Amino acid sequence: MKKENDYINKNKDLWNKRTDFHITSAFYNMDGFLKGDSSLNEIELNLLGDIKGKTILHLQCHFGQDTLSLQRMGAQTTGIDFSDNAIKKAKELALQLKLDARFICCNIYDLHEHLHETFDIIFTSYGTIGWLNDLHKWGKLISDYLKPQGTFILVEFHPVIWMFDSEFKKIDYSYFKKDPIVELEENTYADEKAAINLESITWNHSISEVFQALKKYGLQVDDLQEYNYSPYNCFKNTEELAPKKYVIKDFGHKIPMVYSIVAAKK
Repeated sequence: MKKENDYINKNKDLWNKRTDFHITSAFYNMDGFLKGDSSLNEIELNLLGDIKGKTILHLQCHFGQDTLSLQRMGAQTTGIDFSDNAIKKAKELALQLKLDARFICCNIYDLHEHLHETFDIIFTSYGTIGWLNDLHKWGKLISDYLKPQGTFILVEFHPVIWMFDSEFKKIDYSYFKKDPIVELEENTYADEKAAINLESITWNHSISEVFQALKKYGLQVDDLQEYNYSPYNCFKNTEELAPKKYVIKDFGHKIPMVYSIVAAKK
């Protein structure tokens, strides 16, 4: 337990510091967002469909842009994140935009201490599950918070991406979850000039591990897709082959960059 608290605290410090740089970065386009631009991408928008009147639980929501974009689409949203700095910013954004999205600051494994209702949809996307050490606890959480026949939607960077070194020149890490990956974050994907210099602790999760974590707790995977591009320019040595479609220069469309899962609670 002490080890788990240790990695949570270190990662929380990292995300608290990242938030200050992310809010003002071109990557997150805050000016456009405040003027009405959605932060959601074509991939997740196609999977979500019409969400008017739906209740949505957004796990690991960072400072709430996607949560608020979902709210703008007519859903009633609740965003969860362990970074108190990010949740503070999310609440400020909601107030500024006059949106009644709800935000809760907690480690998602402790969510049962803070939230006691179920949802039509649970959503999480892009760089979330790598920060979790136990996907079986995650799968149970999703099952507990979904209504019967409710839908879980995951859009995530493909685990193949996390096998490479940061320059995409060689394979450094296993496709499968093994020991924690401890790295020094000198800057951040949203701002290469940011002075961060804090440790991150992450885990690789294969698609089969994700599938089994969902299946174990009564979720049926209805759709699995893999995409040969990333909608974000958040890796090194990339090129944009079409608007908002980035690939690694040396690989082109040869490797998967993103995958998505749609599962239902039966």
